[in-house]
Amino acid sequence: MSFEDKAKGFADQAKGKTKEVTGSVTGNEKLEAKGKTEGFLGKAKEAFGDTKDKVAEAGDEIAKKFNDTVDSVRDKKDDK
Repeated sequence: MSFEDKAKGFADQAKGKTKEVTGSVTGNEKLEAKGKTEGFLGKAKEAFGDTKDKVAEAGDEIAKKFNDTVDSVRDKKDDK
């Protein structure tokens, strides 16, 4: 899912940059501003994808530590 966010973000940045440059070259300030906005939103989507990855990794690490702790407690109980 986060790969999709990153890919969409990158695509939006590319489209935004194209609009920004086109607007700048043609003197179309509205198109240039729209391109800058689209590029900014693309960066936000990409950052959101990165954040989702980090949260998922943290969740996986917490689950692993929890399972390791449960296994350790079970092993100690079985030893008694």
